[in-house]
Amino acid sequence: MRTQSRRRPRATLVAATAGTLLAPLLSGCWVGAGGAGSGGDSINVLMVNNPQMVELQKLTAAHFTKDTGIEVNFTVLPENDVRDKISQDFANQAGQYDVATLSNYEIPIYARNGWLKEMDSYVAGDPAYDEQDVLGPMRQSLTADDGKLYGQPFYGESSFLMYRKDVFEKEGLTMPEHPTWTQVAELAAKTDGAEPGMKGICLRGLPGWGEVMAPLTTVVNTFGGTWFDENWKARLDSPEWKEATSFYVDLVREHGESGAAQSGFAECLNNMTQGKVAMWYDATSAAGSLEAADSPVAGKVGYAPAPVEKTESSGWLYTWAWGIQNASRNADKAWQFVSWASSKEYEQLVGEEIGWSNIPAGKRASTYTNPDYRAEAAAFQEMTKEAIEGARPNDPGVQPRPAPGIQFVGIPEFTDLGTKVSQEISAAIAGRQSVDAALRKSQQLAERISEEYEGR
Repeated sequence: MRTQSRRRPRATLVAATAGTLLAPLLSGCWVGAGGAGSGGDSINVLMVNNPQMVELQKLTAAHFTKDTGIEVNFTVLPENDVRDKISQDFANQAGQYDVATLSNYEIPIYARNGWLKEMDSYVAGDPAYDEQDVLGPMRQSLTADDGKLYGQPFYGESSFLMYRKDVFEKEGLTMPEHPTWTQVAELAAKTDGAEPGMKGICLRGLPGWGEVMAPLTTVVNTFGGTWFDENWKARLDSPEWKEATSFYVDLVREHGESGAAQSGFAECLNNMTQGKVAMWYDATSAAGSLEAADSPVAGKVGYAPAPVEKTESSGWLYTWAWGIQNASRNADKAWQFVSWASSKEYEQLVGEEIGWSNIPAGKRASTYTNPDYRAEAAAFQEMTKEAIEGARPNDPGVQPRPAPGIQFVGIPEFTDLGTKVSQEISAAIAGRQSVDAALRKSQQLAERISEEYEGR
């Protein structure tokens, strides 16, 4: 039995979390592209290396800097690395980076800790930005407990199933309008080997709470599982968790990509683009890259809603958004960059210079009424919008939840918990341990969180 005396108060929890984030700073020093901090007419931006971010980096000097005189120093890193560096700098309020890419998981938590600038005042003074054009689920996910906005979305996404229409046609297969995971597994078996070197499906296996745990948690939800029940009891040892995880691990081991335990979003995107897999379940934002003019599979990919079992839908809700560090010495210039990078104007620029299927969509209603975008993104734009608007972050499963989140649990401790659990799951995908062993260790990790939260 767990007693009240074993629980720490909330203030201690936040301090402990910040301490965990700050620990890497105590073992050594690091300096980003911008040196000791920004100033004058320059700002430092730390962002993830997703394709649309890389395109932004290429367009900034010739457009934003040319128009404003503000130089932008970018540091661009893979997802797991960028999360670590952001948490270090923002938790310490070091001020080295003015702006960083944060998700709808971090922003409410960072805002609560006082690490971010609120953006309502900037929005009010910048009517051309048109905040009401930002999709409701995106605005809500970037609003903190105090009712204020602390982020602006660069792009928004849900998740869906992508598949090679030409391969399905050749094999005489039909993708159901609303597939179940059972049906997906059957289709993966039938398309495995359909072309030389082709596997049936790509699923993330790379460790990271935002890597393998994102798609897997949506599978857990629709199989009837949950990280915690409404009373904060850890449920990773439940039959539903075991069924969902066994299904996921077996599917990717039997019919998934080679090197699955080290495959994240970027690796699966490459596999799908290069024709190495027939299906891929992942972020709706991937479609822009698949349908780009230089993509070998452009026009060959079909799209279906996120597969389900016991729920009506299972797609996640996610945004890579811009947050301004509270310690920034150049917050006004940082807002100028944020407002440009999240604007209709920027989407127009990408559409004209790179291609309409490449724009950072999923965040603005006007995107889905733009005839240029609708024409070029016809294969996926409507399904993407429906997936985002249909996501249920407060009710993603078959039972009540104690915290919001579809592919994560909206508490500070989830960064550490999700990462450690992901390492156990990835080890099972790699064949280094059984699913039972992975979940037994994961349950013990989750129970430590239960001890802190039960009874609240």
